[in-house]
Amino acid sequence: MAQSTSEPLNPIPRGFTGPDAPAESDLYRCVHCGLCLSSCPTYVETALEMESPRGRLALMKAVNEGRVEITPRIVSHWEACLQCRACEAVCPSGVPYGRIMERTRAQVKTAGLQSKELKRFSRYFLTTALPKPSRLKLGAHLIRIYQRFGLQKLLRLSRLLHLVPGGVASLESQLPALSKKFFTPTDVTHPAQGEKKMTVALLSGCVMPLMQGPTMEATVRVLTRNGCDVIVPKGQGCCGALNTHAGDMTNSRAMARTNIDTLMAAGVEQIITASAGCGSNMKEYAELLKDDTEYRDKANQFSAITKDVTEFLAELPLIPPETTITRRITYQDPCHLAHAQRITAAPRMILKSIPGLELIEMENSSLCCGGAGIYSSTQPALSKRLMNRKMLSIKATGVQEVITANPGCMLQIELGFKSQGIQSKIRHVVDILDEAYGL
Repeated sequence: MAQSTSEPLNPIPRGFTGPDAPAESDLYRCVHCGLCLSSCPTYVETALEMESPRGRLALMKAVNEGRVEITPRIVSHWEACLQCRACEAVCPSGVPYGRIMERTRAQVKTAGLQSKELKRFSRYFLTTALPKPSRLKLGAHLIRIYQRFGLQKLLRLSRLLHLVPGGVASLESQLPALSKKFFTPTDVTHPAQGEKKMTVALLSGCVMPLMQGPTMEATVRVLTRNGCDVIVPKGQGCCGALNTHAGDMTNSRAMARTNIDTLMAAGVEQIITASAGCGSNMKEYAELLKDDTEYRDKANQFSAITKDVTEFLAELPLIPPETTITRRITYQDPCHLAHAQRITAAPRMILKSIPGLELIEMENSSLCCGGAGIYSSTQPALSKRLMNRKMLSIKATGVQEVITANPGCMLQIELGFKSQGIQSKIRHVVDILDEAYGL
């Protein structure tokens, strides 16, 4: 009889390794019940098991156990995930799917197996521009000149960009119109109107101040109207969410440290963001930097005082606006506000506080619109299918104005309106609240 041993004679090699590997305690929490299927946008759209959270987790476990290797085909299923985290909101086992997917993509990046689309976008944007605010703003200035002086229209008509390798024409076609005026951090404190309640710091971030500058200005006005001194400190930058979602943990951690140092140095009571995606990521800095002995405690404190602007205003409580706005609107739940932060009531409470405003709920309001950060660039076909589904839901409400609370949703839905010739507007919650205050 063979001698018994506590260890297997031929241990299975583990496929996920290193400090950024998904934790096995996370991976094996899934019981494959399937309750996530009807909430997953890619499964709803494709009806394919491998495009569901359950299917993707099964592939992760197979790789982790050494039953299969990471291959481009397996990676394609992981990269098709929107990371909307709708599955987390309905999971009875509490599977931290967002964290697992981020760590899995870090493994893919380390193995050099990212798709060419993601590699291309990383080269042009994630590692070149986002970690360098000055470089990003310089690029934005050049793009604005390119757009405003007719160069974009001329170049598109010439189709010369299609001769440039690396998919430059595809990336250029997705450029949104930049704001006429950029929103910029400053050392000036924006003083509270009336009785001061507290001092807050506002995340300026990366893309939003360049593409939705007026919304950022409206955020400052709304906060000061509600009794807050508002500081938008210089030295801050991108929250790092897009890098984290792409598996670029090195840059995302560096950006988190920068924001912790800059925003905490302002000595404020709360840190506010008008971007649902940024807020979700910033609230998870504690997880991102849990192994960093220097920043671990600071990250915990930072995450604890970070709030989405709608969440913050609802808790203050909000000063009710007095201007009547006779209008029918609908609300689009941003994924990282509804699913990651579990905030759905606050923005609706704000909208319902505006006299005359009629909120018409759309079907599947929290189903992803297909924007998902860089998803529309790396997965254009599936992104467009999800966008078209969202357009049908919006049309069914019969309204002419959609309200949301995330810059990525604003860009994606605006793109949907333009592509289908829909004469409707997309705005942020703070934009319509700013209008109701007459600011």
